[in-house]
Amino acid sequence: MLAALAFSVEIAFDRDPGLEQASRRTVATGLETIRFYVVAPGTAVAVDSGRRFLAMVSEAMRPAAKPVAQSPAQTAAVPSKPRVAPPPARPVAPTAPAATAPEPAVAPIQFVRVTPKREPPPILVLPEAPPVPVNARASVSPAELVRVTMRLKDNLTKEMLENFSLFLYVSKAEAGPLAQRMYVFKKDDGGNLAMLYNFPASTGREKDEIALDGTRQPSYTPQGYYQLDPNRMYKNHYSGQWHQPMPYSMFFNWENKGLQTGLAIHAATGIEITQLGSRASAGCIRIAPEHAAMLFNLIRTNYKGLAPRFAYDRRTATMSNQGVMMHDAAGNLKMTDGYKVLVFVENYGGENVVAALF
Repeated sequence: MLAALAFSVEIAFDRDPGLEQASRRTVATGLETIRFYVVAPGTAVAVDSGRRFLAMVSEAMRPAAKPVAQSPAQTAAVPSKPRVAPPPARPVAPTAPAATAPEPAVAPIQFVRVTPKREPPPILVLPEAPPVPVNARASVSPAELVRVTMRLKDNLTKEMLENFSLFLYVSKAEAGPLAQRMYVFKKDDGGNLAMLYNFPASTGREKDEIALDGTRQPSYTPQGYYQLDPNRMYKNHYSGQWHQPMPYSMFFNWENKGLQTGLAIHAATGIEITQLGSRASAGCIRIAPEHAAMLFNLIRTNYKGLAPRFAYDRRTATMSNQGVMMHDAAGNLKMTDGYKVLVFVENYGGENVVAALF
C-alpha cells in the first residue's frame, strides 16, 4: 500500500511542477525513504520467492542422483594393552571312548511280485435231464389228422356246430399218436371244420396231491365241454395256490359245486416247456408260450360274440360240462356275451388207444 502511495505522489509532482520547491524537497525525501524501506525490500522478497519456487520445480523434475559411497571416517589408533597368557592347564589322562551299541543292520527293501492265488474252478453240477415227453412230436401224420377231425365232428351236436366258430380239441390221453396235443379248428362259411394248428400240450398229472398252500388239490383235467370266461382272460397271471406263473391265461367258464373253476389254458414256463407232450400239469392245459400268445390274441380279436349257455343245476350248483345247453320255455337257446369258442377235452389217444378213465 505504501509503494502505491509513493508512486501516486511522484506522479502528482510530475504533473504539477508549480509546487513549491521546499515542498518538493520534503516530499522527495519522504519518497526516497519509502523506496528504501518499503519498495526495495518488497521487490527483493518477491524476486527471492520466485527464485525459490523455480528451484523447487527444477529439483522435482531432476532425476535422482546415484548414491555416492562414503569412505569410513578415519579414527585415531588407540594403543591396546598387551594380553596376558592364561596359566597352563594341568594334563588330563586320556579316557577310552564309551562303548556304543552297534546299529542293527537293515536289510535293503526288496519288492516281491505277489501272484494272486487262483481259486480252483467250480464244480459244475449238471441238472438232471428232464424226462423226454412221450408224445413230443412236432406234428402228426395226415391220416391221424383226418382221424382227429372225424373224432371231433362225431362229438359235436348240431347246436354246438351252429353256435360256435372256433373249436379246441385236447387229448388228455397218456399215450397214443394223438395224445397230449391240442388241435385248433375253424368253422368255415359252409359249416365245415378246417384245422388251423396242432401242437404239444400238457394236461393234469391225474393224481391226488397237496398244493403248495397246503390244500388238497387233485391234479386232474376233467373230460367234457367248456366255454371260456370272458371276464378271466389274463395276459399275466400268477397262481397263488401253486405259486407258479400262468401267462396268457384263458380260464374255463365252469362252476362246480358252487365254486368257479381254476382250470385254464395257459403258457408253460421254465422246465414246464420241456414237459410238453406229457401229463405234467396240476390240471390246467399248458401249451408253448408262442402258441399261447397266438391263441390268446386270436380269440380276443376275432371270436367275441354271443354264445349259448350251458345248463345249470341249481341243486348241486354245478354247470354242465356234458354238452347240455340251456333253453327257454319256447325251446330257444339262451345266449350270453362271451367268446364263440368251444373247448372239448377227451381221454383219447388215437385209434384203438384209449387211456384209463379217471
